[in-house]
Amino acid sequence: MTVIDIPGSKSVTARALFLAAAAEGTTTLLRPLVSDDTEGFAEGLSALGYTVRRESDAWHIEGRPTGPGATDADVYCRDGATTARFLPTLAATGHGTYRFDASAQMRVRPLAPLATALRTLGVDLRHGEKEGHHPLAVRAAGVKGGALTLDAGQSSQYLTALLMLGPLTAEGLDITVTDLVSEPYVEITLAMMRSFGAEVRQDGRTYRVAPTGYRARTYGIEPDASTASYFFAAAALEPGRSVTVPGLGTGALQGDLGFVDVLRRMGADVEITDAGTTVRSTGTLRGLTVNMRDISDTMPTLAAIAPFAEGPVRVEDVANTRVKECDRLDACAENLRRLGITVTTGPDWIEIQPGTPTGPVEIATHGDHRIVMSFAVTALRTPGITFDDPGCVRKTFPDFHQVFDRYVHTV
Repeated sequence: MTVIDIPGSKSVTARALFLAAAAEGTTTLLRPLVSDDTEGFAEGLSALGYTVRRESDAWHIEGRPTGPGATDADVYCRDGATTARFLPTLAATGHGTYRFDASAQMRVRPLAPLATALRTLGVDLRHGEKEGHHPLAVRAAGVKGGALTLDAGQSSQYLTALLMLGPLTAEGLDITVTDLVSEPYVEITLAMMRSFGAEVRQDGRTYRVAPTGYRARTYGIEPDASTASYFFAAAALEPGRSVTVPGLGTGALQGDLGFVDVLRRMGADVEITDAGTTVRSTGTLRGLTVNMRDISDTMPTLAAIAPFAEGPVRVEDVANTRVKECDRLDACAENLRRLGITVTTGPDWIEIQPGTPTGPVEIATHGDHRIVMSFAVTALRTPGITFDDPGCVRKTFPDFHQVFDRYVHTV
């Protein structure tokens, strides 16, 4: 059995940074993810006038319940969607002018539902070039609160940003959601908000957030379930192998741990305990049809091992993967076809036929960390796979290639 220590969750680290910055007092985050995304978030907080002190295994953030310490700031969000969506929302609680921009990749990703919601709440938010996209400027004067309707069918991050804003408003927020994707990520948000002292009620599709503010605390970051999926998939793929990820078990916040249930349906042996999760190969991978709307970040992981299943693998209800770092449905299909696999796609689905991937092939990563890490699993049984941009894993797991190589050579 191989034990893999997975870095901290990107989703949890980003939310914890927002909540810590907004809290009364100094928060210590234990074992935060250190990656391009989270470092960009922390630097964004510093640019806004928050004090962030980073040690090797703990980050300390001095909270400012009244908003950014700076009254004028330029923030570069890099490639980080959480940075690009959460920080303008946090900045709206202060008093000043805050300008945000992002990488070319992030500039393409949509922001309109969140921008519309903030404007509904009276926030002066202006886009610099294309409506609904970065760059943008927020002329902040605090947020009164109130009621709004939100379409979160493209990204749950729109809802998460507004939920975390709620306790910082003068009157609280009532958010009615017309559509929602990746709902388990919202459950992460609610659990973390409550752990920082917020009061949130859910009445059907409406979330009612009281204007309580937040209280600082010491908060441990659990391992990243999306990152763990590559090692779980590798274990399911290779006869005689097993992988245990400690710290990611029955009490985990992250819905992406549900990926192991997909592997179980395909024939893998899965054990989840309080201490962690173990996946063992049974030597068989069955085909299946699966709805991955709630765990869509792991769709590429499944696509990467799908050719080795005994029957077709069809993934449905993942339209939102087309507006991630790249169009992941098309990217997976493109690369599998390069490997000689028959693939069909639709607006929100992909179907992959059994086959033997054949190299040598250079994987077109489109600068997407998840494409690289997913097809690294395919490479376990396909000699000759290389990547046109292997370094893009720095977004969430800078040491991925070294850690995965150690896994490969561990018996």
